[in-house]
Amino acid sequence: MAWLSTLGTFGEILRFIILILEVIFVFNLMIVVHEWGHFLAARWRGLKVEKFYIWFGKPLWKKTINGVEYGLGSIPAGGFVALPQMAPMGGLEGETSQEQLPAITPLDKAIVAFAGPLFSFMLACIFAVAVWLVGKPQSEAHTTTIVGYVAKESPAKIAGILPGDKILKVDGQPVKRFEGLVDSVRWGVVASEGDTIAFEVERPGQGVLKFEVDPKAWPKVAEKVQPVSWWQSIFKRPDLRSVGLEGQMTPMVGSVTKNSPADDAGIKADDMVLRADGKLLRSMGDLGDYIKANPGKTITLDVERAGKAIQLQVLPRVPDKNNLKEVTEDHQEYPMIGVAWDAEGKRTPLTITPWEQISDAVRHMGNLVSKLFSPKSDLSPAHMSGPVGVGRLYYKLFQHPDGWRLVLWFSVVFNINLAILNMMPFPVLDGGHITMAIAEAIRRKPPQGRILEYVQTACALMLFGFIIFVTIKDTGDFFGGGAKEGKVLKIEWLSKEQRSAQTTPGA
Repeated sequence: MAWLSTLGTFGEILRFIILILEVIFVFNLMIVVHEWGHFLAARWRGLKVEKFYIWFGKPLWKKTINGVEYGLGSIPAGGFVALPQMAPMGGLEGETSQEQLPAITPLDKAIVAFAGPLFSFMLACIFAVAVWLVGKPQSEAHTTTIVGYVAKESPAKIAGILPGDKILKVDGQPVKRFEGLVDSVRWGVVASEGDTIAFEVERPGQGVLKFEVDPKAWPKVAEKVQPVSWWQSIFKRPDLRSVGLEGQMTPMVGSVTKNSPADDAGIKADDMVLRADGKLLRSMGDLGDYIKANPGKTITLDVERAGKAIQLQVLPRVPDKNNLKEVTEDHQEYPMIGVAWDAEGKRTPLTITPWEQISDAVRHMGNLVSKLFSPKSDLSPAHMSGPVGVGRLYYKLFQHPDGWRLVLWFSVVFNINLAILNMMPFPVLDGGHITMAIAEAIRRKPPQGRILEYVQTACALMLFGFIIFVTIKDTGDFFGGGAKEGKVLKIEWLSKEQRSAQTTPGA
């Protein structure tokens, strides 16, 4: 849909609307399938079904068909099937009829409750098969454990880890990739709990080396930085552990600014910049560092374009009009070539079996839950996302050139998460219904109706409170990551003719 942007403002608005509709469709599909599982199981076991709603709150639309009221609520936070023979939820789902209904067995309750997570899991399996057939686009950083970049004055730099090191283990756990949900360097760092993080790396020519990295060894931030106000802290997520490492990724040109040195040299979008004066480039920042270290020098770039190797000469220079002194931390102008790098680099579709996708998603969810309950972990409920965060992620995925394939992959993860979270033994959730059904079978006596309704309603309000909490954090993400002190980098390059005119006396 990128072509819609060529239509101007109208095209941008139309593209935005289409993306929003796609997000709503996919998100509602997850809810409908989950609740459909409850619905079909209730029909199979002969239960009374009063309502089938997507979302909660005052209905925006409703219609009764064959005795079942179908509707769309006004609070986009889930959905429900009103089953009066299960645990009563009149306080949230609306008052149910006073009709005397026959009691159902604990087995019936357990089957109906389990059907929702089961259908979510089955949907995840369907998505996993689709990903297996079409492939999942993977960037270089998702398929390697070689270090591409080590931030200056970072804990990793202080410990002695260098670009080109191949990371074998993090905290004793083998890693297969730099980025990813499981078996990754990033997750190993984030999930670590000790005062130091043990790294085992393989360095060319030196064999296997071990390092102890202190994640708190970052330089102290200057006191002149304004402290975060109390209301800003409400929206801000706590910082996660990082040590200043990035995975190896060959720089790939995303776009070239007109009249810039790169434009003059013939560099084009999608070019892979392999080397600068014979020096291997392992990250997007390498070329900038090399330019700063060699000011005023014409640089020979080894470029791969459409599978062919070419060499280009480029002379970096300071942009003709810029606010570098205002935006950069060192308040200095520096030469540039005028390209914007593709944040993900070259993407290669990989075939991932359904079993691998499902098992990775289950393992990730298990690891995440265990870290959330660990007192030593930096991970907390404040790092979780609700409907707004998930919807925002789907929106970003749909904008991606490989959007639909990434949406299919993330839907595997999301539905597995939905199934596992719903199986937790918390009242209101499906796992809570199953737990109460087991207790009823053991006691041979159902819990008292009105008291149970109060408990259910209280727990549901707690759940809504948590959703509001994570939604506030999700909202804060919209305003995070801006330029320092609100200043935006502004650069303008002049053509050769314009530059000549500026230097010509009397012009």
